[in-house]
Parts: sequence; structure tokens; C-alpha cells
Amino acid sequence: MEKTYLGVDIGSTTFKAVLMNDRGKVRHYIYQRTKPVDTGRVRCAGVCSKCGACNFGQLRQTVDKFLQDAGVASLSDVACTVVTGSQIVSDTADFLPYDFRVSEVTAHVAGARCYYPDVKAILDVGGQDSKAMVFNDNMRMWNYKMSGICAAGTGAFLDSVAAKLNVPVEEMADRANYDSDLEFSSVCAVLSATSINKFKNRFPLGDIIGGACRAQARTIMSGVGELFLGYKGTILFQGGVAYNRAVAHYLKIITGNEIVIPDFNGVMGALGAAKLALEFSELKGRLDHSVGAPVPTRNLESINMRTHATRKDFLAGTLPGKGKPLVWRNLFFPTEVLNAIGVRSLTLETYAALFARNQHKIKRAFDKAACKGFSGETCSFLRVLEGVPLPKPDFCVSTAQPCQQGERIFRDLARAYGINDNFFSLPTPPNDENSGMTVEHLAEELERSVRLLEKATGLKMDPKKLAEACEHSNEARHYSQLCNELRYNSPPLLRGSQAIYFANIFSQLWGRPELAEIQKQLYTELLQIREEIGDSVKLEDTHRLLWLHLPPFYDSALLDYIEDSCHAPIVFEEVNFVGWQPLDPADPYRSLARKIMTTGFMDPGLRVRSIIDEAKKISFNGCILYNHGFGRCSMSDASFVKHLREELNKAAVPLLVLDGDCVDTTIDPCSTETKVSAYIEALNERKYGNIFGPLKEGK
Repeated sequence: MEKTYLGVDIGSTTFKAVLMNDRGKVRHYIYQRTKPVDTGRVRCAGVCSKCGACNFGQLRQTVDKFLQDAGVASLSDVACTVVTGSQIVSDTADFLPYDFRVSEVTAHVAGARCYYPDVKAILDVGGQDSKAMVFNDNMRMWNYKMSGICAAGTGAFLDSVAAKLNVPVEEMADRANYDSDLEFSSVCAVLSATSINKFKNRFPLGDIIGGACRAQARTIMSGVGELFLGYKGTILFQGGVAYNRAVAHYLKIITGNEIVIPDFNGVMGALGAAKLALEFSELKGRLDHSVGAPVPTRNLESINMRTHATRKDFLAGTLPGKGKPLVWRNLFFPTEVLNAIGVRSLTLETYAALFARNQHKIKRAFDKAACKGFSGETCSFLRVLEGVPLPKPDFCVSTAQPCQQGERIFRDLARAYGINDNFFSLPTPPNDENSGMTVEHLAEELERSVRLLEKATGLKMDPKKLAEACEHSNEARHYSQLCNELRYNSPPLLRGSQAIYFANIFSQLWGRPELAEIQKQLYTELLQIREEIGDSVKLEDTHRLLWLHLPPFYDSALLDYIEDSCHAPIVFEEVNFVGWQPLDPADPYRSLARKIMTTGFMDPGLRVRSIIDEAKKISFNGCILYNHGFGRCSMSDASFVKHLREELNKAAVPLLVLDGDCVDTTIDPCSTETKVSAYIEALNERKYGNIFGPLKEGK
């Protein structure tokens, strides 16, 4: 009896399904628009999933009818079911049991390869997002880019235009004037209707439709076209928008490439899911789920020591009195100076990050910042600081780079708290080649900051104390490097979701003995973990991911999803890299100046070189950048991302950029898990020869 394999793709506006036989031929398919049921229910209170009185019940009803139309009695007669799409949620399995869930990106690649096995470039545009996929010959894997959360480059734009013009969206290509010179902005799908309104009584309908379709094509490319730079060849155009031949026409003009619309363009995701169902069925008994098992969460004493020290430090920095002057600092002003002179420190960005644990407080802080005129374009860390009460300091120190916006917000806060005259900004250059002149200038400015600090607080810098602070930092640096080298050359020892919150380079404890004690304890514990693991896990058994930038402080769910659900360990984090030379206690200001310039974040070029150099030591096969929008700094701007991608491409290491926010949950796009899944599936195919994971030895 012929076996059948079902692929289901549930997107934001359409339901797609493909039934495939065991020879890889399509037996039946469906493409239809979806809408909520009239009852408004998401799921029934009861157990029946077939009455159709709720959204999930209607879904099951649709699947059952689809199978019956194809000659299959029930879902239980299908050999394997794979699902994909943005509307697949945790409750879906209760109504539509499936064997595997695959990302939309991987499903569309698999669908394209069914009929175009040599395909190298794919563009999928659906109702919610756009996806570009290009095969990278250097890496021997598929790279991809997804659009952001805006609907302008998706089917939602054309839907809004069609509604305004009272033209069925299916007829737009036939009624478009392909020679239209009208120009429209498709920056916003919502505002597009207003733009169309200006033209509909002044120009022929065909001209308006042609201009709108061209604007759609341009916006698609502005969102994902970066991936096609330098590519010359055929691009398969898939998804619901590919039914519009006018958009395909303009894509050909814009890209200069041949645009091919495959026969099953609307159901390519479901087709790929069905094909993967066939592959999964063949591999199911051979997959080795023990390889790459999640690293356990460990209750380490070093973590307890760090937590205690952090609480003590920040409590001391927020309470009045305590006998020591209070100094605000940003992340990059050297704490060795502040710890040596004997002040209480409050690192403002870290203080803001602590608020992220309480989303109620965050919302209130954003509300207050908004009333001051600080919109969402302002970094969320800085909006928190503008929206919460801060303990009044005696002095404030900052750096001009890497966050220009941060330096200006700190100045604004200094004015608001009446300490404008006691504010010092260290003039750190944005791009430095470590010239002697720059180090000399920075050292002189550090000394000047100390003189101003002495005047404002009445304290006096003791050269011996500063020398001791340098020695404490050197000891902490030594143990930090031992920890890092051990992690570089071992299987995963710590969960990335634990280690990243160490954020070693941003600690306020540099220059104090506590940090050396903490790092020494961590090194002892890592040695014990390494001994426990022994030869049970080899270095090459698992993926090895490098995490760049900061995490979402409000929740570790994203990191847990990567490590637990995707079985892809984060083996190191950029914020724990200690790459500067030892400090010279006899020449503290110059050596601190060198440390500032070699942390990596000050100089984007140096940062990229450090990441590439570390690739050779860590042997990582993937790199994830959590791209928090830090104002106008170099930590996550477009030029840095472009430079990093180019260099990692040379090293054959794929980069995944996750646009999100470290503090504000509302800025994280809904496609984050899709991006992660697609990335790990591509790494799996490169490493194991299939998207599902490693195979048992001998099989």
C-alpha cells in the first residue's frame, strides 16, 4: 500500500497543505485564505476538535476534508506529518498531531529543491514577512535573511492597496500598467492607503496599480535584498505574493536577475514540509538524540559569590549616606580608578538592566520617559534611566564612545540632578589604531578626571591604592583567561544562559580583590566539570556557538530555546572575553588607556578582528549577534554588522543577526524563533547531512 506524507503550512493569512506519496510526487494540495470563526473562539472548552466551532476545531476540520478529498480516510493513515508556518503554536498539536515542526525558511528551501534541485537563490514573500535564501558555496550551506516586523514588504501591503482601490488582489497583475511612472512609498502598509487615496481620482487605475506593485518590489528588496548582492542567476519567487506577476516583473528590473515563479509557488512551504516528512520518516530510527543534549543548569558557588557581590555593590550605590561619595559611571569608564579612590559606583546601564527583570516597573519607566519626549527611537536602557528615580551622585563619569546617545542622555541626567559642573566625559576616539599619541592623550584625560573627582568629593587618590587596584585587576584577568582557555578547548561546560550574565568586561569589581576570588572559584569549578565530563562528550560532537553583544535581560527563554530545543550549545560569549594586556602598576594611567582601547567595543574594526581571531581558538561553527539598538554607537550599527558578516563569510562561519531589545520585550519581533530554528537546521545539514540532527554511529 502506498504511504503518504503530509506537509501543512499555516501562515498569517493562508492555509496550505500538500500530500505527497512515497515516490515524492504530489497527490493533492490546497491553498486557501483563512479567517477566524464566527464564534470568535480560539479553542473549545471541550475535547471535540472536529465541530469547527473554534479556530483550532476549524483547522482540524479543514485538514480532515483535505485528506478525504485526496482519498485518505484519516490523519492516522498518514505515515508522517510535518508542520511549518507562523501560526503553528504550542496548542496546535492538540488538534493536529504532527511528527516534526520545521522552520518556514527550511521548508521553502526543501520545497524549491523538489523541482529545482540546483536552485541557488529563493525569495519567498507571504502575508507577514519576506525571506531571502541563497546557497553559500564557501560555507556549503543556505544563508537567509528575513524581513522585520513591518508589513510593508509583504502581502499585507498589496491587500491594503487592493481594498482601497476596490480591486480583487488576484486581478492586480492583469490590470496594472507596467509602464507606469507613478511613485509610491510603501514604507508602511497601514499608511499606504492614505498615499493611494491621493492618486485614485487623478490617475488611471492601471497606473496606480503598476506604481504600487513597483513600490512593493522595491520594499521587498530593501528588507532582504542584501543577501542577493553580487548574485547573478535565477531567483525562484515563491509565496502568495508570487501570484502577482507585476511584482515579479519589477523584481526582475530591480535585481537584474531572472525571476522564475514555480508551478507550486503558493504552497512551496507545505511542499517542503511534506518532502521533509518523507525524509524524517526514513531517518527517525537512526537519529541520536543523546548527542548535543542540553548542558544542565549548575548551582555554582562562583555564581552565588558574584550575585552576592553585585547586590552588595548596587545596594551600596543606591542607598543614601554610607559615608562615601557616589559616582555615576557608564560601562566603559575604568572602575580601577573609582575603586582606588574609594567612592561608591553606580553603573547606569547595568542599573537599567536590573529593572528589566520587572516588566511592570519597566512600563512605568517608559511612560515617564515618553512624557519627557523620549520616544522608542531612544535606546531602551536610556529611557529607563530617564523614567526612574536615581540616587543623586556627587560626580558623574562617562565616555564619548561607543554610545554617543548614552553620553548625551547622561549629560541630560546630570543637568536634571544639578551636577552639570561635576560631569566628566572621557574623550574616547571612535576608531583607533592604538597609536602612541592616542594612548598618551587618553592617559592625560584619565588623570584629569581624577583631579576633578578629587575636587568634587574631597577625596585624594593614593598612588599605592591605584597600583594595588591594577594588581587586583591583573589577578582577575589571569583567572578569567584561564577560565576562557578551558572553555575554548572543552566540550560545553556551562550553559550560555548562565555564563552570559557574568558579563565580565562590564563588572564594577575590576580593581578589587573580590573579582579575582570569584574568577578563581569559577576556574576551580570549571576544572571539576571538565573532569566529570571526561570523554563522554567530544569537542566536535556538538555545535559550538559564539554569542555576541548582550542578552535579553528580562528573560532567558531565547537562550534556553537555542540550547534546549535546538540542541545548539552557546560555548562562549563576547562579554566574557578578556583580551587586554596586563596593567602596569607603575604606569597605571597609560596601561588603563590601553585597556580601554583594546576591549573591542570602542573600535568596530578591532572588535571584528578579535571575533575572527577567537574563531580559531574556540572552533565555533556559528555566531549569533543579538542586535540591540544602542542609539548611534558602533556596537550594533549596520556598518559593523556588514563588516562582521563579510569577515565571517571568509572564515566560513555563518552569522545570525537577531534584531531585538535587551530591555523592552515589545520590540522583539515574532519571527525570532523561526530565525533561530532555520539557522540551526542549516547548521545541522552542514554538519550531519540532514536538518534533524546527528545520526547514530554505524547507521
